[in-house]
Amino acid sequence: MGSYSTSSNSSKLLFRQLFEKESSTYTYLLADVSHPDKPALLIDPVDTTVDRDLSLVKQLGLKLIYAINTHVHADHVTGTGLLKDKVPGVKSVISKASGAKADLYLEPGDKVCFGDLFLEVRATPGHTVGCVTYVTGDASDRPQPRMAFTGDALLIRGCGRTDFQGGSSEQLYKSVHSQIFTLPQDTLIYPAHDYKGFSVSTVGEEMQYNPRLTKDEETFKNIMANLNLSYPKMIDVAVPSNMVCGIQSKFQPFTYSPEMKGRI
Repeated sequence: MGSYSTSSNSSKLLFRQLFEKESSTYTYLLADVSHPDKPALLIDPVDTTVDRDLSLVKQLGLKLIYAINTHVHADHVTGTGLLKDKVPGVKSVISKASGAKADLYLEPGDKVCFGDLFLEVRATPGHTVGCVTYVTGDASDRPQPRMAFTGDALLIRGCGRTDFQGGSSEQLYKSVHSQIFTLPQDTLIYPAHDYKGFSVSTVGEEMQYNPRLTKDEETFKNIMANLNLSYPKMIDVAVPSNMVCGIQSKFQPFTYSPEMKGRI
């Protein structure tokens, strides 16, 4: 993925999609390369790939200003804490609804600005109570499609589970249909994970081919209630760590139980 014009003021978005194979997590690097400082942000960084990500930031001559998460992840430890330690001035960012610690808290309608570019914040709870989707700023004269970073709310031909962290299949269905499927159909979908080798989709594709979210709401809820998924192997470490920005020395591991659903 390269850089390309995103608006009439000649701002250019540099975009890189990075992969962490253990948790099948995508991390996204975005920067305004026409701005003198080349400000950049990372979406959903992973602790084990922080050095790789920072090496790329340095090679490209970027200035990392934000490390942001789509939600409190249960399958890996976020890299935001390490990024803050290694790069002075980097701010950690997450939704206010997540309840997690961060430097900056986001609410629906907020904009995350980097240079002359920005990401629009859309609340898409359902996988967790604090999930958000980040959408690149609109420009009516821009030939390129918008980009939506959907976290686990919408995956390519799938979606995140709804049985932990305050999840709700009813809420997820409404979130996707009202906040993501209302975007232009050529909007590019970039999820937080993929387990089948896909890297990108579009709103139009998912509206037509997603085997869960093309169904009516009741059928969707029934599908989600009968997934019979195994207990997430990293949740006892990842969730409490990610609640404190991924700095593991600040939490005590615990065992997640069904009774805790909705509390974190």
